[in-house]
Amino acid sequence: MSTRAEVYSPLQNTAVWLAAWLYGHEPSDALVGAMTELHGRNSYQGEPLAHLLHDVRASTDLTSPGPAVRLILSGPGQPPELPAGSAAALAATELSGGSAIVLRGNGGVSHVLVPDSSAELGVSDESAGVSWRWFEEDSPLPEPAWLSPGEADALLSRATNEASLLIEAAGGTREELPDPRLTVGTLSDFYDTPGLPMRTPPRAAKLFARADAVAAVIETVVDRLNDHSFDPQLFSLWRHIRTARMAGVADAVLEYQR
Repeated sequence: MSTRAEVYSPLQNTAVWLAAWLYGHEPSDALVGAMTELHGRNSYQGEPLAHLLHDVRASTDLTSPGPAVRLILSGPGQPPELPAGSAAALAATELSGGSAIVLRGNGGVSHVLVPDSSAELGVSDESAGVSWRWFEEDSPLPEPAWLSPGEADALLSRATNEASLLIEAAGGTREELPDPRLTVGTLSDFYDTPGLPMRTPPRAAKLFARADAVAAVIETVVDRLNDHSFDPQLFSLWRHIRTARMAGVADAVLEYQR
């Protein structure tokens, strides 16, 4: 089981970039550059990324109350907030580990974007990339936790304190990784790349940074130290990380909307 797949998804930053672009805070070329860095080559129905962005712009309701862009993350004990058994839920589970981006459409329709990294992007193309799948859901989606930034931050803060104690307990136990804190710092830098739009709201950025820190601690202990002594405690933090990332995206989108 890949720890990183459970605690990180490039869709977090993709959702923030899409919202910043939709509300006029970032230009199209900056969005395209960010999505290329996040996913590699992007295609949609056999066409370039511009076709996807055209449909996103045309289909998203930016005037109704609430976030127009939502991040969906799921994992053990946390099913995706999509209609159970729907084509969108099945695709998200099979293609992206239960992750998706939801755009609010007109008339109560939800547009679900799922990246498929297994699709053929061209026989001669050796670069990594994704083909975006588009689904429409007419029925209401399951309600998210709708945590405030403060509530999500408090949960992550407690999780960070607990994880810090665990990494201290693991420190120096293996010669091949004598400085776990250095590894945590290196992994934190990875999670922060390629970064967020310049105008990302500070509260959302703080949530993402705390989620990155906890994720780096878990990956250090489980994957780099190969120490599974704390698996039950560490794995229980996954849900807090995913919830904080979703709450951070919702907060950023609402700020862009104002």
